[in-house]
Amino acid sequence: MNKADAKQTSQAEPSVPEHPSKAHRQTIFVEDAEILSHQNHPGEQHILRLHAPRCAAAALPGQFGHITVDDRLPLRRPISIMRVDPEQGWVELLYKAVGEGTRLLAQRSPGELLNMMGPIGRSFNVTQARPLLIGGGVGMPPMIFLAESLRHTGRQPFVILGSEVPFPFQPAPSRIMIPGLGANVIASMPLLEDWNIPCRLASQQEFPGTHHGYVTDLARQWLDTLDETGLAEAGLYACGPHPMLEAVVRVARDYDLPVQVSLEEYMACGVGGCAGCTVPVQTTAGQKMQRVCVDGPVFDGYTVFWAG
Repeated sequence: MNKADAKQTSQAEPSVPEHPSKAHRQTIFVEDAEILSHQNHPGEQHILRLHAPRCAAAALPGQFGHITVDDRLPLRRPISIMRVDPEQGWVELLYKAVGEGTRLLAQRSPGELLNMMGPIGRSFNVTQARPLLIGGGVGMPPMIFLAESLRHTGRQPFVILGSEVPFPFQPAPSRIMIPGLGANVIASMPLLEDWNIPCRLASQQEFPGTHHGYVTDLARQWLDTLDETGLAEAGLYACGPHPMLEAVVRVARDYDLPVQVSLEEYMACGVGGCAGCTVPVQTTAGQKMQRVCVDGPVFDGYTVFWAG
């Protein structure tokens, strides 16, 4: 992969520059990563932990790894990063087995090696004091990574996770009260609770303790509890299916808030070679087609969902 393709810029403006900064193009590494653990969860979801110390030391929330899943398939698979531990050198990924490549990956065992390229892509850039993090399905990992990165920054994140299959963790009642939300909406992700980060879960499957509806329902309920000062400190950050991201940008527009979205669902080869992930983006030079894998995956939400 041409390292010049790895781009990362701030998303502060409503239109992205025609030529994004390439400041992080020297932080992509290729490693033979040992599988440390490989957990199976309902809904064909899998959590993969790899020993990839160079990637772990450089990764930022919103970036992804590009993995050779099996010798029979030369094309790598892009998978977003959920957690890293730079000291121990591991990278954790959540993926869903939905095609031949990820189903072959699901058969790999601890002790085996996977060739990994990463970290790749533009990351989230949080500037607001009260960031609202929204993840849906396999879009949850970047939000978990982002939440962990904010633990000791003085910011006050609130995380909303949604899934239509059982969550890849055991939800538990939250001990962190959130005014304005339904009294029965108490399910949270235990790991976020351990970090003292408030979280709520949403699903249309009526899982116990979750909001029975959309993640954006909870987002609006939470935003409605904020006063003028709180809204001035808020911003939205999201990753998930296209319809969810479009709905998140509508929420941001309704409340006049900044919003960043990760368009990982569009990625194919992950290195810009196939051009199968191009999307129209509003830039300072007008509408341009940009590749999600190398120009993103994180974009200012208003540049990709500009229609009201």
